[in-house]
Amino acid sequence: MMWKWLGALLLFPVQMVYLVVKAAVCLVLPPKLRDLSRENVLVTGGGRGIGRHLAREFARRGARKIILWGRTEKCLKETTEEIRMMGTECHYFICDVGNREEVYRQAKAVREKVGDITILVNNAAVVHGKSLMDSDDDALLKSQHINTLGQFWTTKAFLPRMLELQNGHIVCLNSVLALSAIPGAIDYCTSKASSYAFMESLTLGLLDCPGVNATTVLPFHTSTEMFQGMRIRFPSLFPPLKPETVARRTVEAVQLNQAFLLLPWTMHVLVILKSILPQAALEEIHKFSGSYTCMNTFKGRT
Repeated sequence: MMWKWLGALLLFPVQMVYLVVKAAVCLVLPPKLRDLSRENVLVTGGGRGIGRHLAREFARRGARKIILWGRTEKCLKETTEEIRMMGTECHYFICDVGNREEVYRQAKAVREKVGDITILVNNAAVVHGKSLMDSDDDALLKSQHINTLGQFWTTKAFLPRMLELQNGHIVCLNSVLALSAIPGAIDYCTSKASSYAFMESLTLGLLDCPGVNATTVLPFHTSTEMFQGMRIRFPSLFPPLKPETVARRTVEAVQLNQAFLLLPWTMHVLVILKSILPQAALEEIHKFSGSYTCMNTFKGRT
């Protein structure tokens, strides 16, 4: 037994070096992208914003079928027609992912009408955009139900069949605010931090499940209606991401089977700084960058 543990101890650093070298080589060599031609992709919040761009990107890269979930039929219908014009089969279902019974009911309807979902993209989200004391209780609950619990319900609805088929991918459009919260968006930051923990646990839990994987995307501020009015102090240094960029990089991450993706790459510096700097220094960074007051001008989706 002692020799077994000693062997494992000696092998571990070798494995770590191998994996680091392998990752470095993959950064240099052209990657082999996953073929999407047999995949049925469901995008929650797919009627507008990043969700609409995700639907376009999956269709552009050859996905077999696109299924859109959302709460606003007008937006869903417009996006569905656009995807069909691209030559890809597309369907929409009105579904509030924060409603557990509705999720399970519509998941059954999707399987009966369209078939098995092999790529689930949890994109739907809302933001209240107020401080804790100024927040309405119902609005706070809504954020948690849609942004966090909704992922529990959608994943429970579609993951079992993915495991049976040994073919599936769970995708979460999260936010860098899950790692570094800001004032004025306490509902959103809390829900995204919970969602990040959910995906981290899920990703590890799928290690022994062949053919089923997960991807979590953590983008910086993206220029969509949801965060309309949000202002960064140095927009030239920290420009908001374009939704089409987030969509493109997300689909690429799925095709590369990348577990976690920070956008842009400079957000890795933020993670490192949070790990080594004292709280007082981090507070000064927030004040200097303007993230401390960026929600003061927030208007949100009209």
